[in-house]
Amino acid sequence: MSTLSLLKKLAVLAVRVGANVQKKQLVVVRCSTISAVLARLIVAECYKAKASNVIVQWRDEYVSKESLKHMDSQSLVEVPQYVIDQNKYYIDNNACFINIVSTIPGINDSVKSSRIKAFSEASMKHLSFLQNHTMSNKAQWTIVAYPNKVWAKKVFPNDSANVALKKLQEAILNASRVYENNDPIKDWEIHNNNLTKYNQTMNNYNFKELHFENSIGTSLVVGLVKDHIWCGGGEHSTKGVYFNPNIPTEETFTMPDKNRINGKVYSTKPLDYQGKLIEDFYLEFKDGKVINFDAKKERESLENLLNTDEGSRSLGEVALISYDSPINNTGILFYNTLFDENASCHLAIGRAYPMNIKRGVESSIEELKVRGYNYSNVHVDFMFGSRDMSIKGVTWDNEEIEIFRNGNFLF
Repeated sequence: MSTLSLLKKLAVLAVRVGANVQKKQLVVVRCSTISAVLARLIVAECYKAKASNVIVQWRDEYVSKESLKHMDSQSLVEVPQYVIDQNKYYIDNNACFINIVSTIPGINDSVKSSRIKAFSEASMKHLSFLQNHTMSNKAQWTIVAYPNKVWAKKVFPNDSANVALKKLQEAILNASRVYENNDPIKDWEIHNNNLTKYNQTMNNYNFKELHFENSIGTSLVVGLVKDHIWCGGGEHSTKGVYFNPNIPTEETFTMPDKNRINGKVYSTKPLDYQGKLIEDFYLEFKDGKVINFDAKKERESLENLLNTDEGSRSLGEVALISYDSPINNTGILFYNTLFDENASCHLAIGRAYPMNIKRGVESSIEELKVRGYNYSNVHVDFMFGSRDMSIKGVTWDNEEIEIFRNGNFLF
């Protein structure tokens, strides 16, 4: 099967399973110019699904880098009213969102972290309403990936650019369950059912907290909010439409209690944040807040992330994934959170998902905060799973149950 044919299968998957585009629905496709081939295929599939209109928002990472480096200070923090109005238009017209990522690891290494921080804070301040909308599942949304040569050479440094690109493309398709001779829609139905079983098991235990331990120094207790819900795989929008936010996904995840996180956690994979690679870092928590941290590379970027706002020093997600998982077993470090988070247990710095607590989606932010919900303008996943990870859950009756041994689920 040709590369184009496989990309068509990925496009169908993104539209029919990822966003699950509905008849007469507005679709917003956000992507890099690098991803034009896949974007065009996705647009065609959206119209086959009877979308009313498909708006493509293009970006170019190299143009963005030049702007971040050279814009004057006033322009750097300005969010034009037309950008705000455009995003409000999407919400008002029931749009769903398809995002195509094609990461360029370390592209912003030459940009001052302070400028990236200022630009990001301004964007988050004026556009947080859209993040609230999607993270509350008020619209369907999904993320898929497309390779590029820079990313490919980072992942496969010993290969030529063309060989590396071919390898990365195959790895992306395989992780997304797109093969020559399969029906990815049917395979995703099976996969979602399997993830649902993990969610049900964890929900039945109703743990008060989770204890994480491994040999590199992680010793962390993560309290869980009362009435938390474990999710993973497909989700329902508030309008009842079933969709898959991440392609690929292997996780089952829930909401930490922002006030009951204690101990130290060490990262096990690099974190690509705002075009900078943060490597070999740790976070130390007390009563839910980061009180100490360090990183061997890009410590300033980590500090800027943690200092984004009040909620960026706590956690909004804890996700469990067996070390013996399809993506991790490839042995590939993708340098991209969409893939690397699905190869490892991970935590998210910042905002929690309202769906991870009973009656969360219909509750106000203030009501959620009282229940232990962490609010922030950021939600950044980082990986901390390892081959020797041990996880024990403690119920509200103080019964201790072993969940992970040697990095893997025991059920």
